[in-house]
Amino acid sequence: MPVLSRTLLALAGVLVFVALFFPIWQMDLSAPQYPEGLTLYLYANKLGGDVNSINSLNHYIGMKTLHTENFIEFTLLPYILSFFGILALASALIGRKKWAMTTFILFILFGIVALIDFYRWNYNYGHNLSPTAAIKIPGMAYQPPIVGYKQLLNFGVYSIPALGGILMLISGLLMAFVVIKDFKFYKLFAHKAAAIILLAGLTSSLWSCSLSVAPKSIKVNEDVCAACKMSIVDLKFATQLVTSKGKYYVFDDISCMLHFINNNKNLNISKMYVPNYLDETKFLEAQNAFYIEGGEVNSPMNGNIAAFETAPEAEQYAESLNASLVSWEDLGL
Repeated sequence: MPVLSRTLLALAGVLVFVALFFPIWQMDLSAPQYPEGLTLYLYANKLGGDVNSINSLNHYIGMKTLHTENFIEFTLLPYILSFFGILALASALIGRKKWAMTTFILFILFGIVALIDFYRWNYNYGHNLSPTAAIKIPGMAYQPPIVGYKQLLNFGVYSIPALGGILMLISGLLMAFVVIKDFKFYKLFAHKAAAIILLAGLTSSLWSCSLSVAPKSIKVNEDVCAACKMSIVDLKFATQLVTSKGKYYVFDDISCMLHFINNNKNLNISKMYVPNYLDETKFLEAQNAFYIEGGEVNSPMNGNIAAFETAPEAEQYAESLNASLVSWEDLGL
């Protein structure tokens, strides 16, 4: 193998060793009663973060408590990662392409097995609940996501690779680059470059569509306003926003949503939705709606703001309800 390939393989091995000292995965939990959030870290050899607090919460819903000594993975994983670090360094030292290919294939297989084991671990802890739990909801499971966001009761759970996991991913990409380059796999697809570019564009479009965030239904007398903590009582005024992580916040009044946004400047908002005053089952994107304020408009928290899909509708009801026409910018954002 050329010097560049051997150097990259050596770097891949070093990154695997470095990953041993950092959390590989993390789960962030957020809820109104925990404004700072809780985080569970998964290292190669232990659990870290707010383990005790999370165990206390899990007790109420009947989940088993989490303890490092209960997982054989924390005993085996440091040795497995050390093996891959040594194997990558040995491949770089020996300089044979077959060694590079073997290292890469084994590393990919290890990643697949690790994800399957992680799913099994999450499934068991989310489904095998104590029958004596303080909070029991028939048919409810509390399985966290492997990757991404999931709402579990009033907790939002966001699961992502931590620094150690990112280093391992980079290590795998370096191995893949070496294998593709040295075995000249790219030549097999050179004459199909246009098709590959087209496929990549289509995949990107489909991925973007899959990430589109739609409004969810809001339940009267069940869902609670994230700002004032009151139950939602009137769907003509119930609003919602979605963060870039996919977490939903619902509000019983447009004014509550505006107040919440102004008090949480670090929110990375993906979408904001307001209900159509004339059809409470239909949500409108907040920036595209037309608003009236005051007069005979009576909302739950006295924000007294109503949203409409079209300007003529807003003008008609502003006149009949003695209200004022206002824009989204006029509302304070």
